[in-house]
Amino acid sequence: MKGASASDNLFQILSVTQGKWGERIAENIAANAPTDWVVHSWAAPRVLPPIVDDPEDFLPPSLPQVDLVLALGEVAGLVQLIPDIVKMTGAKAVVAPIDRNESVPPGLATQLTQWLKEIDVPVALPKPFCSLAEDTYNRKPLVETYDDPLIQRFAAHFGKPEFRVTVEDEKIVAVEVERDSACGCAKYVADNLIGVKVDESVEKTGMLHHHFPCLASMNQDRDYNDTLMHVSGHFLQDAIKEGLGSNLSTLYIKPAGHVDENP
Repeated sequence: MKGASASDNLFQILSVTQGKWGERIAENIAANAPTDWVVHSWAAPRVLPPIVDDPEDFLPPSLPQVDLVLALGEVAGLVQLIPDIVKMTGAKAVVAPIDRNESVPPGLATQLTQWLKEIDVPVALPKPFCSLAEDTYNRKPLVETYDDPLIQRFAAHFGKPEFRVTVEDEKIVAVEVERDSACGCAKYVADNLIGVKVDESVEKTGMLHHHFPCLASMNQDRDYNDTLMHVSGHFLQDAIKEGLGSNLSTLYIKPAGHVDENP
C-alpha cells in the first residue's frame, strides 16, 4: 500500500470520486490548478454498504502519497473509507464537502472529524462546497473557522467564489475570477456576464448558476431552512455584488421613480 512520496515542492492532492458530481469537480480542479499542483484521482466503488466493516475490501492495493485528500463521495459508505485513505496516502489534511446531506450525514460528519482528530489530521466539511474560504466555511448560522495551511492553500484557488468586475457605461465589460467554485460554476458565470447590464447582473447570475447546472441538493436542508442549491446560488450572487462594489450600489440606492435634481 505504498506509492511515490509527495514532493516538498509540489502540492499533491487526491480526489476521491464516485460519480458525476465528484468527477466534474475533480476534472475542473485538475484542469485549472496552479502549475505547482499535482491532482491525482481515484474512482471509488459506486456501491458501498451503509456500514463498512472492512475498508480494505473496497480500497485499491495502493494510492499515491499526497498532502490533501478531497473526499467527493456520493454515499455515506465512502466517508468510512477516508481514515484508511488518509493512512495509505500520508495525507495531512482532508476536505469533505457536503453538497448533499445523504453523502455526509450529520452524525457521520461528527464521527469523521473525531476519527481524523485521533490521527492529528484536520478536516473541513464545507456545506456547500462553494462556502469554503481561506479561514471559514459554511453560511450563517453554521459558520466554522479553521487555520490549516494545506486547506488554506487549496481554498485560495477553489471554494467560495470571488470576482473582480469591470464596468463601463453601466454594463459589465470584464470579469476576472479570483477564486473559482470547485465545480467551475464561477468561471462559467463570469464568461457569460460580459455585456450584461449592471442592474440585471445579480438576477442573471442566479439564472446562470441553475443553467450550469449546479448539482447541489434540491432537498430542504434543516440547518439553512433552504436547499443547498439555493444556498450555493446566494454565494455566487453575493460574490458578484461584492465584485461590482459601488457600481451596483449606485443603481440600487435610487428609489423607484427618483429623478436626479442635477441631470
